[in-house]
Amino acid sequence: MAQLYTPNDIEKLQADIPYLVETWNWLRNFLAQSHPDLGRMGTVCPYMPKALNLNYIRLKVIRSPNIDHQEVSEIVLTYLNAFLELEPTEKDEAIYKTIVLIFPDIPHEDAPRIIDVVQKQLKPLFVESGLMLGEFHNYNETPGLHNSDFRPLRSPLPMLAIRFMVESDLPFLQNAEDPLYRIKYLQAYLKRFHQNFKDKNRMQTASQALELAHKQIKGDNLLMPKVNQCPFHKIY
Repeated sequence: MAQLYTPNDIEKLQADIPYLVETWNWLRNFLAQSHPDLGRMGTVCPYMPKALNLNYIRLKVIRSPNIDHQEVSEIVLTYLNAFLELEPTEKDEAIYKTIVLIFPDIPHEDAPRIIDVVQKQLKPLFVESGLMLGEFHNYNETPGLHNSDFRPLRSPLPMLAIRFMVESDLPFLQNAEDPLYRIKYLQAYLKRFHQNFKDKNRMQTASQALELAHKQIKGDNLLMPKVNQCPFHKIY
């Protein structure tokens, strides 16, 4: 059956359209295009042109005045399973599937302390599910992989994007400062691709990074003081 709209639906749609159009133009005219500051050949996002052509991008405008990071976190979590169940689910085509959650009520200057905090908080859960959660806003200072002066994650509106992990995501997983998170990310990465690595160098790099993270944890534990060896800590 064709989509039927109530008057309230139409009113909401009218309010959302400017943000949907602005995001759509950014996807087509920035992420799906090359850029002179990118530092490599190709488009800013290598998967975006085909994702757009296949019609696999879904956009959702989230309206909530005075929204905070806890509310954003709860909203984003509701889309984790929804993403996994969303068509297509076949692996070859599913990598082009993306959900973009747009938060126009978050002021630009507040985006780092809301969008970035939520992304950092939820990233372990998404990675363990074989997914990536990307943070985008106008104040994003994350540098490009091939040009440290380029800012590929800047967007006209605050948003969080959900997509499947791909093999080229390794740099985003092995750079976690906390070795415990690094271990979780690399284990999830190797589990997802261990049977079908297209680039064996990435498998080797991920395995070596995982081994180093384990050694770092072991080394940190050896450096910790063993309080039980101190006579002043005996129980009388």
